[in-house]
Amino acid sequence: MITVMLSMAIFALVGAISPGPVNIIATSSGACFGFRRTVPHVMGATFAYTLIVLLVGFGLNQSLMQFPQITHFLKYLAGIYLLYMAFKIATAVPLNSTISAEINSAEVKQPPAFIDGVLSQGLNPKAWLVSMSGVSIFVSVQTQSTFYLLVFSAISFTVCFVGISTWAAIGHVIRDHLSTRTRQIIFNMMMGLLLSGTVISMFFGL
Repeated sequence: MITVMLSMAIFALVGAISPGPVNIIATSSGACFGFRRTVPHVMGATFAYTLIVLLVGFGLNQSLMQFPQITHFLKYLAGIYLLYMAFKIATAVPLNSTISAEINSAEVKQPPAFIDGVLSQGLNPKAWLVSMSGVSIFVSVQTQSTFYLLVFSAISFTVCFVGISTWAAIGHVIRDHLSTRTRQIIFNMMMGLLLSGTVISMFFGL
């Protein structure tokens, strides 16, 4: 049992901490708004991934295998949404240098909300494919499949939160290096281009 749980944790960590759309958005938000204000995005993405694991475990896996066009539709929908997020990140207005000016400015952009985390994860084909693989490896082969599904979901929730939080924390750490407006603009454009790159690789299988 412990060996299986350890394997689940390693599998989930590799999927959660590897570069991807959700983590890029978390890094950008952490750099622009700080770790604390990025937590809603982290929680939204974590809840969404856990729900995906549960849905796949309770039978959606078979439906997705039988009707692969669902994942194709999901890919195009995700592409549109992620390109929209990339545009928002790349064109984000840099924050003002003082807290009082930031509060009084009408131009201050809001960090990604809980629902943004849910959508960016829920529309992420990688999340569905990883969860399908995990369920097939760790759940479907067990006689007590429901119990192992709940264990895998709990581990996925914990590890996913840690993985995305790590990227948000990285963004927060490099925040001091983005003290000037020019650096913020360059960083936002780089993050936007990087997120756009993940969409391109998703469509062309790079």
